[in-house]
Amino acid sequence: IGITVNLLEALKNTHTKILLVGSADEYGIVKDNENPISEANSFRPTNPYAVSKIAQDFLGLQYFLSHGMNIVRVRPGNQIGPMQRPDFVVAAFAEQIAKAEYGYMDPIINVGNLESIRDFTDVRDMVDAYVLAILHGKIGEVYNLGSQKGIKIREILDKLINLAKIKFEVRIDPARNRPADTPKLIIDSSKFRNLTGWKPKISIDHSLEDILDYWRLSVKK
Repeated sequence: IGITVNLLEALKNTHTKILLVGSADEYGIVKDNENPISEANSFRPTNPYAVSKIAQDFLGLQYFLSHGMNIVRVRPGNQIGPMQRPDFVVAAFAEQIAKAEYGYMDPIINVGNLESIRDFTDVRDMVDAYVLAILHGKIGEVYNLGSQKGIKIREILDKLINLAKIKFEVRIDPARNRPADTPKLIIDSSKFRNLTGWKPKISIDHSLEDILDYWRLSVKK
């Protein structure tokens, strides 16, 4: 939040166009009948990260309203891809599979809640969306970004296991569960798609193959 204030203050007297990247996590607990979520959905944040993103988001709105700054805001859903840190769920699965394939650990995948449904977009597609948001986004507006498709974490895990070279046991680790988890979160990105024509090009299966191959190379080194 402090960094965002410093950035906006530094640019306040310029004509710089600014993209503030929030998160669909701002919406927090989403009721089932609210899916897919639009930009008008209520905020019910469940963690400090989400609260900080709401603050950044609304600082952007405030500086636009108060100072007329050229600010566009986006709220992306879950992003996945090669090089993502292993404290994110898909990378965590892929890292464990790669390590077990090379014999660095037992063929056991430790998991948290597998029943949550999320909207995953490959980071390479999301970067394209960020560029389009800067080029064509309307000043003062906010846009949801996502695939508009929900998939269970369990299905993600099954797809990765099917790509593995050995068989695995799946073990529930309660420590990996969040204190409060959103059961289902699917993004309505129609506002942005209608403006720019953007839509994801990389399938979930392609993303998972690339992620697992990245971790195989990383573990092998």
